[in-house]
Amino acid sequence: MIELEGLTRTYHVGGTPVQALRGVTLRIQAGEYVSIMGPSGSGKSTLLHLLGCLDRPTAGSYRFAGRETAGLAEAELSRLRRHQIGFVFQFFHLVPRLTAAGNVELPMVFAGIPPVERRDRVNRALAVVGLTARAGHRPDQLSGGEQQRVAIARAVVMGPALLLADEPTGNLDTGSGGEIVRLIEEMNRSGLTLVVVTHDPQIGGRARRQIHLMDGELVRDAPGGCGAATSTAPMANPA
Repeated sequence: MIELEGLTRTYHVGGTPVQALRGVTLRIQAGEYVSIMGPSGSGKSTLLHLLGCLDRPTAGSYRFAGRETAGLAEAELSRLRRHQIGFVFQFFHLVPRLTAAGNVELPMVFAGIPPVERRDRVNRALAVVGLTARAGHRPDQLSGGEQQRVAIARAVVMGPALLLADEPTGNLDTGSGGEIVRLIEEMNRSGLTLVVVTHDPQIGGRARRQIHLMDGELVRDAPGGCGAATSTAPMANPA
């Protein structure tokens, strides 16, 4: 699904070039459960942004599902993100004035999905994350764990092939964080490709494959973990 070849990202800070990624070559198969780990400044968030087509590499190649992304126009990248990639972040990024259902519905509004279908998908997505009874609540009426569940429902409501989770438990207590990890691992067992970026070795150590970055370079790519088993079965999603 994901093929990176010599991926490099250079930023310019005060006129000085800073290499956030240095020639990363990596392949991730459909259905894998992968963690990306490393200290602050190692390049893991930069790599996630490139995997999610939120940024473009300075050099190298990124092929997603066999398609080279470098030459895609912004509108094509937007469609790829909308339909193929789900995002979950440390800070939930929910719209405060919308209910849980409204937040989950939002990407489908932008995608032009008819209202009747949107309502059906929202109901199924909230059921998957166990929040049917909280559909009418705004974010300030939900706990942190519930807000992250809403964010996950929003991330998968379009039926993506890939879920990118950036420190998904970083803003949660231990109990709520454990529930979130188990939820996304269950989605992986249903066939969703899962990539988790984290500095927490306990979270990252659960993945079936662990990628370590240091100073923008891939320094270790090893199997391991006790989390969800890799599956190539079709994803049981609300789309």
